[in-house]
Parts: sequence; C-alpha cells; structure tokens
Amino acid sequence: MNDIKQGGSGTLPKPKGHVDFKSAFYFQTPIWVAEAPMFLKNAIKVTDKYIKKADKLLKDKLKNEPKWKKDIGTFGLSKHSESFSNDPKIKDLVQFIGQRSYEFLDWQGFNLQNHSVHFTEFWVQEFSEKGGGHHSTHTHWNQHVSGFYFLKCNEKTSYPLFHDPRAGAVMTKLPLKSENEITMGTSQIHYKPQPGTMIIFPGYVPHEYAVDAGLEPFRFIHWNIKVVETAISKERSQKNELQKK
Repeated sequence: MNDIKQGGSGTLPKPKGHVDFKSAFYFQTPIWVAEAPMFLKNAIKVTDKYIKKADKLLKDKLKNEPKWKKDIGTFGLSKHSESFSNDPKIKDLVQFIGQRSYEFLDWQGFNLQNHSVHFTEFWVQEFSEKGGGHHSTHTHWNQHVSGFYFLKCNEKTSYPLFHDPRAGAVMTKLPLKSENEITMGTSQIHYKPQPGTMIIFPGYVPHEYAVDAGLEPFRFIHWNIKVVETAISKERSQKNELQKK
C-alpha cells in the first residue's frame, strides 16, 4: 500500500490531474430536540401517582430478595411505570408527541399516506434516590420513533447519550482532531436536558443514560411509536372491540 500522507493536517499540493470533489451527505441520523414547558406542570402531577405505584412495586419485590439485595436496596434501580398513553389526563401531551413524531418521519421523506402512528409504549420512570440509576446502551430495534420528555432534572442528574448507529463507521473509527467538537467523525453525543426538554429520535439509534448520583430527582417520560398501515390498524381496533364484548 502506498502512503499518501503521514501525520499533520496541512494541505497537500494539488497533484497532476487534480479534480475538485463535491461534498454530499447521505445516511444521516436525525435527532430532534425542543423545549416544551407547556406540558410540564400537568405531566408531573399526572405521573406522581404512577411513580408512587412503581415505587411500591419495587420495594415489595425487594422483600422477597436475598439479604444482600435487601441491604443494597434500590441503589442502581429505577421506578418504572406501566404504559399509560390512554390516560385522559395526559392526552394533550400524547397527541402532541404523536403529531410531532409523524412530522419527524414525514420530514425524513417517508411516505405515510394510508399509515397511522401508534404508541406501543408510553411510560414514566424515576431513578432511585439512593443513586446508581442508569441504562446501558440499547436500541428499540422494531420501533420507528422513540423519545424522552424530561420532568425532573438539573445539572447534577443523569442525562442521555446517543451513539452512531452505523456499525461500519464504528468498526473503522479513527482518532478525532478534537474531542470537544461535533464533526462528521463524532460517534457519541450527549444532551444535558432541563425540565420540559423533549427529544425525538429513530428507535434504531443506540442510547444509554449516565449513572445518576441520586443527589436530585431524575424523572422522565419515555415512549416508542410504530407506524402501521391504516387498514391493519382499523382491523386490530375492530378485533379489540369484539373481544371487549
């Protein structure tokens, strides 16, 4: 293999037969971030009961664990609610997220004609006040859209990190000129949210949460959305109605 250039970042002299290449950017990963404080007060009030219930279930579960687990307690765990997208008290937020998620997909160029957006999961979680709460890197592999809405957080709490979803790019990663700048070579980013921050991203994007110190409450709503053909959606709804009868 012939060495073209070694070290440095200076400009090479133009070789014989030089041509100027045009830059093009393909296979980019979109992440939408916005501040939506108008839902915050109500969302905190509604989720209080779900967190209270999740806290009780977590502590009840610990009663049946071995002594060493009881001694550790809820350290490293989180209070995780059931899905509650059908709660009428939170419908304004749910409708807002559903509409923005539809626009997120439409903006990417997907043909959503004759398709409907459906929440497959919509839950709230709060990291343990004893600290250690976190999430290891994972994806929501069969979901079209995922997202977070932050209810309780500050500069002392955990935060989400996102990783480059392109396996090939990660396998051939090179050192960066600067770790303090976001460039085409960046393979990991993080957001420091504030109460009311909303993040929408494709479900295939690997993400995690930094370990929380437990110094301040850290609570957020998390959801997954799947797009299905409207005809299939109607058929499922009809079957559900028949089952209820």
